[in-house]
Amino acid sequence: MSGTGQTDVRDTQMAAHAVADALPTGSGTFIGRVWDPQRRAPIPVLFADGAVYDLLAEATTVSALLERADLAAAIARARAAEPLWSVNDLRWEGDDTGPNLLAPIDLHVIKACGVTFVASMLERVIEERCMGDAARAASVRAELDAALGIDIATIEPGSAEAATLKEELLERGWWSQYLEVGIGPHPEVFTKGPLLSAVGCGAAIGVPSFSSWNNPEPELVLIVTSAGDIIGVTLGNDVNLRDVEGRSALLLGMAKDNNRSTAVGPVIRLFDETFTIDDARRLEIRLVVSGSDGYLLEGVNRVTALSRSFEALVEATAGTHHQYPDGFALFTGTLFAPTQDRGAPGHGFTHHLGDLVEISADQLGCLRNIVGRTEELAPWTYGVRSLWADLSRLEREASDATA
Repeated sequence: MSGTGQTDVRDTQMAAHAVADALPTGSGTFIGRVWDPQRRAPIPVLFADGAVYDLLAEATTVSALLERADLAAAIARARAAEPLWSVNDLRWEGDDTGPNLLAPIDLHVIKACGVTFVASMLERVIEERCMGDAARAASVRAELDAALGIDIATIEPGSAEAATLKEELLERGWWSQYLEVGIGPHPEVFTKGPLLSAVGCGAAIGVPSFSSWNNPEPELVLIVTSAGDIIGVTLGNDVNLRDVEGRSALLLGMAKDNNRSTAVGPVIRLFDETFTIDDARRLEIRLVVSGSDGYLLEGVNRVTALSRSFEALVEATAGTHHQYPDGFALFTGTLFAPTQDRGAPGHGFTHHLGDLVEISADQLGCLRNIVGRTEELAPWTYGVRSLWADLSRLEREASDATA
């Protein structure tokens, strides 16, 4: 183990993929984290032109780096030095033969918005109506379509038209808490997981044994500073337990915050002249799930279909009502809610152990993870105290070396 508390993922599926192949190519400002086996600590790095540059002299954490007023100058200084490694030297988490690629966020609070796309909003309503029973999904879906009678995607959240629709659906007995946050004035925002709990590209992701209806959620993740500025994006998988949340929205914590239930990466792409926030608004995020049984599921999350703007989601998360002094990562929700049958007709999709999940965008790289049983995967052990101890040790070693 590298000290990150992560599972060794060098199995046959991951061995077929090089870390370098998951990273974006071309020009851009790409920030990440790597476990340095020599210094025995995670360090912030810059990826450029097939090389990995050390940013530890500029900031000890990615969170601290992104708070710097002279961020561009700090990155330029690191880029002017000799690189630490080639991207071909990088290994998946848990591989002690070289530096390990980690999730690119560290002290950022991991927040998430739900029900931000109409298609997935309606699927949440269906889950609720089914009380988590996948066998009832197809019939409830047909009932809901008939009850709505309109294209709900044309309705602006929080508008007078949305309020009128609410009254109509209340009268018919079809109003839902998911419709409330989907087209009502306030979005759903929740804490997805604790600091440092996210796994990165190449790590195993977990589905707990108490769930039998679940799926990946390919999402764009906003990287936001303590001042509320969106300065970059990355890819995320907000692993979803449809049966658990469908039983009750009050089980959201049980459905969302489990060991290895959050994957982020492979890198943070900062906004610059090569990639702007408007470019991020136009992204198409691809999903491919490849089962060891030969099953294949494909989907696309089109960010343009978001029912609320990036700014509106950030404003609902942070402001005078809530501050994040180390910044936060904000999952923006997904358009993708798979209904394609994998087993019995009408039961839709659910994960099988060993599924390879690939979430990608040309501009951001590929977030690649294998599904395992949560309770059987390596537990999360590397938290804030461990990070603090490692960074303090590095500081002492640096001080001793110059004494």
